[in-house]
Amino acid sequence: MDIQQFKDWLNKLEKAWVGLDPKNASTLFSNDVEYYESTLRVPCQNWDEVFDLWKVIPTNQKDVVFNYDILAISGNLCVANWRVERTRLPQLTHQKIDGIFVLKLNEDGLCNYFKQWRTVE
Repeated sequence: MDIQQFKDWLNKLEKAWVGLDPKNASTLFSNDVEYYESTLRVPCQNWDEVFDLWKVIPTNQKDVVFNYDILAISGNLCVANWRVERTRLPQLTHQKIDGIFVLKLNEDGLCNYFKQWRTVE
C-alpha cells in the first residue's frame, strides 16, 4: 500500500469525527477488526462494537479539529501521530489530545487492526 491510501483513510476518519458521524466512522473498519480504544482493554472485535464506541461522539463533544502526520508505513501497516482539539460536553471544557495510531488496512481499504495510545490535556 502507498501513503495515499493511508491518507485517504485518515481523511475519511477526520471527516467522520469532525462531522460527529459515528456511522461513517465505523464503516471505515472491517467487520473482523481488532480495535483497541485503549491498549489496556479488551479490543472490539467487529463493526457493531466499534459503532457502540463511536455513537456517543455527537453527544459528548463538539468543535472537533483533527490533524495527523504519517510517521511510518510498512506494507499494509501505518503509524500516525494524531492531534485533536475539541470541546467536551456537557461541561464545555476545551480538551487537547496527542496520540499515536497503529493501523492496518485490508485489500478493500478497510481497517482491520487499530490500536491507539494517547495523552489527554
